[in-house]
Amino acid sequence: MIASEFYRRMGFTQIVESPHYARFECSEGGSTFSLSLNPNEFVNGAVIYFEHKNLDQLVKELEAKGFKFAQQPTDEGYLWREAILYDPSENKIKLYWAGENRLNPPWRITNKA
Repeated sequence: MIASEFYRRMGFTQIVESPHYARFECSEGGSTFSLSLNPNEFVNGAVIYFEHKNLDQLVKELEAKGFKFAQQPTDEGYLWREAILYDPSENKIKLYWAGENRLNPPWRITNKA
């Protein structure tokens, strides 16, 4: 899978490999994500998010490895800083840093039971 190489180059550790499936481990926190090859024509409207505290530095490091960004780190109106790129399958990836605003934005609602 061309996408497997893309995510390894981004710094994720590949832990499962087969002709149609790959699983990766994130560098911190024990999170994983998987890729599955779909043999049929497929259009994906999903966005993949990865949070990183040192977003601007990460973008510089990835650009040095040859990654092309559709959007440089930008402060968004919803109080997140985001950069956007696409993987080889045209999946949109947002690298972001939200800090405290991810869990506690100013417009957070109270739990409705």
